[in-house]
Amino acid sequence: MEGAAAPKRRTLGFFKPRLYMSERRRTDTIIAQGEEEKASNLRRSQSDRSEYSQRLKAKMTPHAIPEASATPTLDPEEQREHMMRRRLKIIEELVQTEKDHFRDLDLCITHVVQPLREKQIECLDVDGLFSNIESVHQISAKLLSMLEYAVTEDGPEMQMIGEIFLQIKTPLEEVYKIYCYHHDDANNLLEMYDKDEEIRQHIRNQIDVLK
Repeated sequence: MEGAAAPKRRTLGFFKPRLYMSERRRTDTIIAQGEEEKASNLRRSQSDRSEYSQRLKAKMTPHAIPEASATPTLDPEEQREHMMRRRLKIIEELVQTEKDHFRDLDLCITHVVQPLREKQIECLDVDGLFSNIESVHQISAKLLSMLEYAVTEDGPEMQMIGEIFLQIKTPLEEVYKIYCYHHDDANNLLEMYDKDEEIRQHIRNQIDVLK
């Protein structure tokens, strides 16, 4: 038995150095591959940073902007005319917006608020639902009148629009503070009336007339 066991030990001893060397080579190969991959990633990262830096510098340099896209230099008179055209367009849009707002208020009061008041529907709080809409309508009419008067002046430089808002600032704030303060209460009323079929139908009828 002892004579048979000895060759096995010699055989295992023969393979151990070779297994060790094989594992060592495999480990060295893995480490080498890992180091090479790290170095490759580092070079790629450095290359990416370098490329990004070059692109950023190119964007920041004035030479990167095509000459065709540069705004042509205008002389002072052309600049003034350009600014006045823009100002005139803004004023026109402002006046038209106020006209539309005033018209919407006028239609709402004429075809919805007043008819509902006249019907005297039980449990319908018209004033609570529409708050001080008549006051909003009045201040809108005043603002529109002042704007329309201002734009009759010759030349956009003479149309003192900012001065109008400074003059009407206080009454405008007072009216809209009340309207905004009651806005949530009006929404709550509207939700409640939407559950009442009779009241909802009355409101719908007037909205249909408005449409």
